[in-house]
Amino acid sequence: MRWVDACRAQLSPHHHWSRHACHACPACPACPARTRSLRPVRSLSLLLGAVLLAVTAPAVTAGPASAAGPGTNHATDDPFTSSRTAWFRDAKFGMFIHFGAYSQYEGEYTRPDGTVCRNAEWIKRSCAIPTAAYETAARQFNPSAFDAQAIVSAAKNAGQKYIVITSKHHDGYAMWPTKQNTWNLRDHSSFSPDRDILAELKTAADAQGIKLGFYYSIWDWHDPDFPNADTFPKYRTRMYAQLKELIDNYDPALLWFDGEWDTDNPVNRWSRQDGAELETYLRGLDPGLVINNRVGKRRVVDGDYGTPEQTIPGAPVDGQLWESCMTLNNSWGYAKHDTDWKTATTVVQNLLDISGRSGNYLLNVGPDKLGRVPAASLDRLDDVGRWLSTAGQGSAVYGTGGATGLVADPAWGAVARKGHAKLYASVFTPSWPAAGQALHLTAKVPFTVNSARVLNSSGTVTVTKAGDGFDLKPSGGPVDGAASVIELSITPPSPTAPGSGTGLKAESFANTSFSGTPAATTTDPTVNKAYRFDGSPAAGIPADNFATRWTGFVQPRYSEPLTFTTLSDDTVRLWVDGQLVIDNTTPHVPQVNKATVTGLQAGQKYAIRVEHTEQTGEAHMKLFWSSPSMEQVIVPRTQLSPS
Repeated sequence: MRWVDACRAQLSPHHHWSRHACHACPACPACPARTRSLRPVRSLSLLLGAVLLAVTAPAVTAGPASAAGPGTNHATDDPFTSSRTAWFRDAKFGMFIHFGAYSQYEGEYTRPDGTVCRNAEWIKRSCAIPTAAYETAARQFNPSAFDAQAIVSAAKNAGQKYIVITSKHHDGYAMWPTKQNTWNLRDHSSFSPDRDILAELKTAADAQGIKLGFYYSIWDWHDPDFPNADTFPKYRTRMYAQLKELIDNYDPALLWFDGEWDTDNPVNRWSRQDGAELETYLRGLDPGLVINNRVGKRRVVDGDYGTPEQTIPGAPVDGQLWESCMTLNNSWGYAKHDTDWKTATTVVQNLLDISGRSGNYLLNVGPDKLGRVPAASLDRLDDVGRWLSTAGQGSAVYGTGGATGLVADPAWGAVARKGHAKLYASVFTPSWPAAGQALHLTAKVPFTVNSARVLNSSGTVTVTKAGDGFDLKPSGGPVDGAASVIELSITPPSPTAPGSGTGLKAESFANTSFSGTPAATTTDPTVNKAYRFDGSPAAGIPADNFATRWTGFVQPRYSEPLTFTTLSDDTVRLWVDGQLVIDNTTPHVPQVNKATVTGLQAGQKYAIRVEHTEQTGEAHMKLFWSSPSMEQVIVPRTQLSPS
């Protein structure tokens, strides 16, 4: 559109363009939508910023979620299948950057008595640094060597598809020129006031096709209003305003929260309801945001994805996408004493294990006080990038799903499925078979292996049916020191065509006993409800003490064991083909229950019934299914019918 170019021409160097709107001054004459979509940035006066904050930032007693009320369902989509999260599901590998005022210490604090205390991003708290001393050190912070182009290039060359940088860690120090306080890189440092490292990263990331996200700590050691119950609402209002600044000015693809747990020093008052209201507010600002589960209390109902830290789950996670975050050494922030670096082999094998289980790998680097990424980190990233870009080995990672449905996760490596007809078996080098020996691959359902080859090798692979699966016998030795990839072309079980269903009949009651006439009767396309604290099935039903019964038919697409997974709060019961398969009637917090049903035939319809009750507090009810040939998703509308 021509007005876009005209509007861009009006922008000052401090304005930022996003997919939502031009962020120029509302006086921009070129923008036909300026009266409804333009957002203020730091070029506006402080007075105008204060006025806008008063209008847009919610008070803690009347946050965005409080206006929703009964009849509201906060579930927006199914993150397992949504176009909103497609980039995240396909990316698999990202760069975490821990960088802030704590970087000035480079991992060491010398106490007044001459003793040395070591830590990194927690150094203020762990070493009990007085606030005045910490503020003095932050005043000297000058990351003049921070090179956004070089960092983004390092991520891209490593095969990383997104970057998440700490915009504010627990010390409360903002790494952008926030208007909400002066405890930030613009106003409290020796850094050039003409630079904005988040803006620099955004420009570089956009230019190289890398998604950019921001870490933001809820817990704040510096803000005087945070620990006191009477003043916490003031902090919360400023936090909302800071997050709005980040979204408006930098257009992040992802927000990565932290510091949500119950703790003291200072007391953390963040509650489950705070998390629910914040998530609702953020999705109102940008419906396309991907948000992690630490926005709430790190539960399966919070945000879009789970965040196991420094560990790898042994199987795909039920009910939620997931991402494992890890350090390259033992520290998140820069610590010059920490030289215990992971090898590139370990990183590659971690990545293969994680992607084979449908997860993402967020690998951290910590720049030093000048903003330079350690050479040891860059060396390992380069090695991983070379592995991924060699002979198509990246196909074992990018865009893959969990193949552990078709085959068992092998002890000798990892297996991932890509598309309909490819499996990638990554053999970790110590497990590569000796000449004449075979690798066994256990199949969970019958399928055919049409051919096999080792990527980056001219050697052959003999595939033989054996016992409960296949023996893979490569003719030569391993081709890589980290992992060698065997590509299998397969013919998997074929699904029936999608059904033409419209959903299930939903009868909702203003009681928990399913008694009397339903207060509302609808056809729900899916069972995907996040009522949280304020919602309910219908406007005439209060937010507490209600129940819903879904009835109709479910139509499998595969003739194989079918696992149904429920995510509920407070109670749930599920019947399939007349059998009660999930029966959890003890009121509970958000909880996953699973049942596998055998004997169902593809294309046939089977009676299904779901009963959910909510007593007090929050409410959630989701129904997923999965099978050896099908990854976990919310049971789709096409396979559900009310009659």
